[in-house]
Amino acid sequence: MNIFAQAGHALGQANVEQVRADVVVVGAGAAGVCAALAAAGSGARTLLIDAGPMPGGELLTGMAVDGALNARGEWILGGVGRKLFDACNRLGGYIGPLNDWRLIHYVCFDPEVMKLAVAQLLARHGVELWLQSFMVGVEHEAGEVRAVHVYNKHGLTRVCAPVFVDASGDGDLVAQAGGSFDIGGEGGEFQPLSLMFRMSGVDTPALLRFLRSAPEHFALGESDAIRGGRSDDEIAQELIAQGQPTVFIKGDGPLLAQAIEQGRMYPTALIMIQPTSATRREVCLNTTRIANVNALQTRALGPALATLAGQVETCVRFMQESVPGFEGSAFSGMAPRIGVRETRRLHGDATLLREDVLRARKRDDGIGKGSHHVDIHQDGTGQIRIPVDDGGSYDIPWGCLLPAGLDNVALAGRCVSADRAAHGSVRVMGPCMAMGEAAGTAAAMLVARGGRAFRSLPVQDLRASLREAGAILDGTH
Repeated sequence: MNIFAQAGHALGQANVEQVRADVVVVGAGAAGVCAALAAAGSGARTLLIDAGPMPGGELLTGMAVDGALNARGEWILGGVGRKLFDACNRLGGYIGPLNDWRLIHYVCFDPEVMKLAVAQLLARHGVELWLQSFMVGVEHEAGEVRAVHVYNKHGLTRVCAPVFVDASGDGDLVAQAGGSFDIGGEGGEFQPLSLMFRMSGVDTPALLRFLRSAPEHFALGESDAIRGGRSDDEIAQELIAQGQPTVFIKGDGPLLAQAIEQGRMYPTALIMIQPTSATRREVCLNTTRIANVNALQTRALGPALATLAGQVETCVRFMQESVPGFEGSAFSGMAPRIGVRETRRLHGDATLLREDVLRARKRDDGIGKGSHHVDIHQDGTGQIRIPVDDGGSYDIPWGCLLPAGLDNVALAGRCVSADRAAHGSVRVMGPCMAMGEAAGTAAAMLVARGGRAFRSLPVQDLRASLREAGAILDGTH
């Protein structure tokens, strides 16, 4: 009897545990954590459910948070997301916003400290957290989710709530409730899976001297807003003045291209280097990739992990042997899970479009902002990177978080309603955190008003509550 048959059998038994909450959030990645913090912080009894052993998702991988500032350096993320950064700062693990002098600004921190920050904030806000717990079924009727079935070592539990937030990344709750979606590209392609890893003992001055002497190996000034009429030499000087190991070795630059041709590196578009700890002189590297794997087919993830782990070993050796500043460095850590860029894009009342992103469109129904370039990683060395006009930001409409055909579910994170190009921007952590806060805040507001349908909540009421909590909805380019 498989797990779904067991679940169905158990639900027919009188001893199945029944649990109730005001708000149930499925998925404890960056979006889900922010949704749970917002809902609980607004007074709702909040249950956060995740299949993994630790809350935080991509926040724990070493990857910096993209899309928290625009390319001009203006903060576009406030509220709960900033509380997480403040907690990292209090615990001594915050580096802060940096300019990669290529396309974006991002926020760097120690992922080990972020583990503490997430766990502590969830506890302080009174979020009930269920880890290693799988949502194996959804009860739904007439456009409303009545309950989710959660399976863990305790057994099967029927979890009921008036409202739910799908922050599963893959849109599992909505898909199981019959929601419609797109998946991957039109030709069946998927952006690559990646595995972040870290190296310690990096000599930052030596790395920056290498940048200064050989800028042709690095991606610089791809956005006009960041280049600002500067030459590559001038941009290199700005990076050196910033004093951080924040560089981007490009796949079509002579150093990496030659290594790929010689078989000393696997085909990749980039080696992105971002600091994680000044004390350990540690950086995170974003470079590994396997394209066109459907991450919903979980049997494919085991072989993918083996391939990605082999790429980590290859890249560590390449960095130590070929990149000044890494001669004395050591492999120091790896993400606790494979990074997935795209699976399902759910259909919502509104759809974020490519032109909304690139033209930095503002809206009166926006519930958060994004600023990341249209970023579609491809097979081998391919990657599409198109910056937002004038280094600005765009608004995410509330309707993108409202799944078609379901009344009491809101979306948060990379399963949001968007076309593939716009998804390549809005999928990164900054906008996912903003969406999480919006969904969690809306859920708590509905509960307080005795409601169940997210569409019944006036968007201007939601925007007012978000502003009051420190979210940034206005006043940026």
